[in-house]
Amino acid sequence: MGRRKTIDRNVLLDEAEKIVGEQGAKALTIDALARAAGITKGGVQYSFRNKEALLDAIFDRWDQQYNALYLSIAGTNPSALGKVAGHVETTRQADDSANARAASLMTALLENPKQLAASRQWYRDIIAGLDLSQASHRRARLAFLASEGAFLLRSLGLMAIDDDEWQDMLQDISATLLKAPEDSE
Repeated sequence: MGRRKTIDRNVLLDEAEKIVGEQGAKALTIDALARAAGITKGGVQYSFRNKEALLDAIFDRWDQQYNALYLSIAGTNPSALGKVAGHVETTRQADDSANARAASLMTALLENPKQLAASRQWYRDIIAGLDLSQASHRRARLAFLASEGAFLLRSLGLMAIDDDEWQDMLQDISATLLKAPEDSE
């Protein structure tokens, strides 16, 4: 009797992210994933009932990875400014593969209304609580938007940004979060 094959969900998720990253979200199908992983379509469906469940699993895994790094930086109950500073620093510290996966997921968002709604809420939550009557809070909002813009430009290949320039940019963005002498807060 032959040894029973096991299906590793993480291997399937890696392959799915690779498909999205190389060919776009539309190319990710149960059939395409089965071919890439060298298993049957039924094997993929055993792990993920359909494409939506597969995308949910990809987003969940990315979210867990992001949150682990974010919590190690910002802590469990950061202030409004601490949330933004934690996100900027998390973005700076994330490795290239994590950023590439995140960019791939961003393209998949356009096809998945549920995930798009969750992402919209996540973005709002990062800047929620900022008191925009205070200069430091306005700078925090600007730093958040700048870090996301730089991330998307780099990750989607719209602007070539090497590692040194990336670190320099995010250092500049982080510096905008520091209290300016003219602030009276």
